[in-house]
Amino acid sequence: MRWKCTCSYDGSDYAGWQKQPEQLSVQQVIEGVLAKLLKEPVAIQGSGRTDAGVHALEQVFHFDWDWRHGGKSLVKALHALLPKSIRVESAVEVDAAFHSRFSAVSKRYRYRLKLGEADPFQWPYCWPVPAQLDLNLLHAAMQALVGKHDFAAFAANRGSGLEYETTVRQLTEAKVSQDGDFVDLCFRADGFMYKMVRSLAGTVVNVGLGRLPLSEIVALLTSAQRAPLVQAAPARGLYLEKVFYS
Repeated sequence: MRWKCTCSYDGSDYAGWQKQPEQLSVQQVIEGVLAKLLKEPVAIQGSGRTDAGVHALEQVFHFDWDWRHGGKSLVKALHALLPKSIRVESAVEVDAAFHSRFSAVSKRYRYRLKLGEADPFQWPYCWPVPAQLDLNLLHAAMQALVGKHDFAAFAANRGSGLEYETTVRQLTEAKVSQDGDFVDLCFRADGFMYKMVRSLAGTVVNVGLGRLPLSEIVALLTSAQRAPLVQAAPARGLYLEKVFYS
């Protein structure tokens, strides 16, 4: 039986989703809980990585196990063992052809800004920026990113000689919304590279603050070359919001 699960987590205390040597990851915690529950090691496959400190509102993972008690019972059993920083929201049986990563058609990320200072309860979940951020410029910078482009300028080196097959991505959504002193940047694309969303967020914020001309967005997309002026926003303001399947 293949189980598709959605989960949310506060990434503040984790080294990201993916298992890493000598570091605590969300995947490691969930696999540990499943091992306790099912009395055997269980490997889970996530829809993709999130960096250290990044949060998730809806991460998707799957695993194979002959669990005969239904999805609701599985969720309840997991919640009895998981830390409060990780919640499994749903578990449904799916066809064996489903794969949390390879079956995904797009993902949406949200980046949260706070205009002005953030209090101690807000700070772990947003990026405080100067209150004079120009939202019109911010919106224009976001719209310049929409479409099919080579986003190599906004991708950080993953190290270990790892190379992308292609750095071209289709960005179908780049929206700005405001709720009081909070401003959310939403990005939806058919795929994202290492630190891509944080690099996009950092760059458009610099445009909105007048530190970077709007024309530089187009220049970066045209050059497809990483440049020092592309600065990644802090991880704590980033959320994996939703994974889409056909």
